[in-house]
Amino acid sequence: MKIACITTSHIPSNTANSIQAMKVCHALSQLGNDIQLWAPHYQTAQWQTLAEKYGLSKPFQVSWLKFTPGLKQYDFAIKSYRAAMQWGAQLIYTWTLQVASIASLCKKPVALELHDYPTGHLGPTLFRIFMQAPGKKLVLTTTHALAQGIQQKFNMTIPNNSLQIAPNGTDPERYADLPSSKIARRKLKLKDKFTVAYTGHFYRGRGIEILLGIARSLTNLQFLWIGGRDEDVAPWQEKLAQEKINNVIITGFIENTRLPLYQAAADLLVMPYEREISGSSGGNIVKVINPMKMFDYLASGRPIIASDIPVFHEILNEKNAFFCPPEDVKAWVSAILFLLDNPQKRKMLARQAREDAQRYSWKSRSQITLAKLDNLLKS
Repeated sequence: MKIACITTSHIPSNTANSIQAMKVCHALSQLGNDIQLWAPHYQTAQWQTLAEKYGLSKPFQVSWLKFTPGLKQYDFAIKSYRAAMQWGAQLIYTWTLQVASIASLCKKPVALELHDYPTGHLGPTLFRIFMQAPGKKLVLTTTHALAQGIQQKFNMTIPNNSLQIAPNGTDPERYADLPSSKIARRKLKLKDKFTVAYTGHFYRGRGIEILLGIARSLTNLQFLWIGGRDEDVAPWQEKLAQEKINNVIITGFIENTRLPLYQAAADLLVMPYEREISGSSGGNIVKVINPMKMFDYLASGRPIIASDIPVFHEILNEKNAFFCPPEDVKAWVSAILFLLDNPQKRKMLARQAREDAQRYSWKSRSQITLAKLDNLLKS
């Protein structure tokens, strides 16, 4: 199938929505579809650069279109849809309500992926237009909570054949032959000490303040903070230096192809999310968040400690993760010490995590999408 994927994410960039879009396109391409991705023209890159940055193996076409910033990318939506039609797209796959609305009004089959509620001045209106338009459509949400919330908010029922609960995914094959924590630390030239690692952004609500408190309390352990934009990382580096905390290593952004080795260097992987979590575009996403790191953590086969946030229980449970109350540093310290002293418990959590990760590959996610789309197109 010729599938035109359209995103307003910056490609290439370090944002989660950029990574997610590239992973979805890659999986659809791996399954034998002809994929072309259109993105706004902020900068361009050769395939090799994209492959390294996003951890991709099978090439697909990426095209960048110029747009007028003052038009809030509505001109990009029109241009990208027209380009997709000229290319001969059989399906529009998009994360962008403007594009989804245009395509649906034109009776073109559309898959719209949502990670949060439709927001902004026109977001809700565009979503209603999309849902009421005559074209065949599939709505993908990353959590059950989001699907339920959208239907309640918009007072509608999305038919089962037009809805896919599509959690984010991982690439289990990239985690298949990871070295032990000790060997991974040696390869990365890290001290061979019990290591607690966090990967991801440093946005508000990600729990970096909690990580700092844990590092203060457990000076005999090594902490690895992996990721973050330069402007977000700098204040924390300064704070660590001011407080003379020397058991924390901040790596900055790590290319996706190298991320599994860094996660393998950990004896514990942590997700210390708070009760209010900012998305890359702002807003509190705590009720619907579905972090990609959660799936990579599972695939890494390392024990996970996660904040006890309701939506996480759609994926995590007491067999594959250890839960702590959000924002309770003492509870987090106690949990780490408990697992430090219980290697058998760590092994049990790690084994189950790796097993559960097999259900959440990007390819299997896209296989479900294609099967639902096939049924829709035949109906």
